[in-house]
Amino acid sequence: MGDFLHSFFDIHQILAVLPALLGEGLRNTLIIASLALVLGLAVGLLLAMLLISARWWLRAPARIYVDVFRGLPAIVTVSLIGIGLPSAGVRLFGQSPMGYAILAVGLINAAYIAEIFRSGIQAVPPGQAEAGRSLGMSHLTTLLLVVVPQGIRNVLPALANQFIVAVKESSLVYLLGLAVGERELYFIAQQAQAISYNSSSFVAAGLVYIVFTVPLTHLVNWFDRRLREGRRPTSGGTGPSAAPQPLVPVGATGFEAGA
Repeated sequence: MGDFLHSFFDIHQILAVLPALLGEGLRNTLIIASLALVLGLAVGLLLAMLLISARWWLRAPARIYVDVFRGLPAIVTVSLIGIGLPSAGVRLFGQSPMGYAILAVGLINAAYIAEIFRSGIQAVPPGQAEAGRSLGMSHLTTLLLVVVPQGIRNVLPALANQFIVAVKESSLVYLLGLAVGERELYFIAQQAQAISYNSSSFVAAGLVYIVFTVPLTHLVNWFDRRLREGRRPTSGGTGPSAAPQPLVPVGATGFEAGA
């Protein structure tokens, strides 16, 4: 029992690594996750609009992207982008692995965010699109100014939850060998463990992840409940608060669900 406690709960090891975890590690973890989420939102929204296109040759590449990046283990994607691209001479970010780390996590998240956006857009009542078209808006203008903003509101909790996923996925970029000053939480813990042969640094890193992600998870759940309460029907399921309906075929509103 004493060896177990020493291996995982050595207070001296935890206190020794904690400053680096809270300073450099947490900062870089949030930088990677935040920038990756921004990239994922941009690419994901584009993919979602392609997925709901009426033209199969626009839907097909988006569907392939989503299926491939959701099907690959995240660690494989990080290795292909962060290790494969530089070794192939594609040095988009020079010698710094930080850029490749953000790119890898961002492209992974884009695949999931695309499906989140797609479901949100398809949950917008078809009457909203009809109203936009009746005002003389074009198909694209109606999509961008009427449907997409409401679709994004529908999925705000899911997008916030995706940030939590990005925070945890950022631990995989240790494979890229981040330099001092660029290390994220897991990489700092791994280096400390390699020096001391003691796993208490992993426990300390885990505690930092938990302290950050668990309250954020409860905040997202609370926000989700507030949004749901705001959408409850007030008169027998009709009116503006009624539950959203899926989009109807192209012939009626101009929008179509993706494959």
